[in-house]
Amino acid sequence: MAVRTPDPDPDGGFGFDDVPGADANPAWLTDIELEEARRRLPMLYVEAVPVVTDGSGQVTSIGVLLRSTPLGEITRTLVSGRVRYGETIRDALFRHMENDLGPMAFPLLPVSPTPFTVAEYFPIPGVSAYTDDRQHAVSLVYIVPVTGTCEPRQDALEVTWFSPEEAASDALASEMEGGRGTLIRHALAHLGLLR
Repeated sequence: MAVRTPDPDPDGGFGFDDVPGADANPAWLTDIELEEARRRLPMLYVEAVPVVTDGSGQVTSIGVLLRSTPLGEITRTLVSGRVRYGETIRDALFRHMENDLGPMAFPLLPVSPTPFTVAEYFPIPGVSAYTDDRQHAVSLVYIVPVTGTCEPRQDALEVTWFSPEEAASDALASEMEGGRGTLIRHALAHLGLLR
């Protein structure tokens, strides 16, 4: 069955005005719609490895979120979230940085929307280094310097800053959800900091 995307309105909108709940955010799915979509197709995400740099641009610290899962478990993770329909990758990355690190983090988004790597999450362990028991997801991963003060929001409890050596440790990797410890090591290797 072919599905036609809405034509833009003359005022620049996308013709969602007569859809119930369109005033809040026409690109957001209900819980039921999201669950159905997750069973049928890969979801697109952006992830960010927040870093602090010194005056010469060398990475001195890597930020990792401490969060509580819906089951009450405490885990470590990275800034991440879905890309909404009609949202640019840059806007999605900025939105998730602000949601997870607060409005005063002042992230320096990359000039190009090219990620340093792409991570593919599967609900079945062993298919890749990354797992997500809810879905098959493809994530564009960025290294994003922050220049302000990070005050975690939403489900993040705190932001912990690790030296590159600490971030590469097996101890931290074991606390990271979904294989994200491997993702941090990829980021460190990309930056030339993995020893």
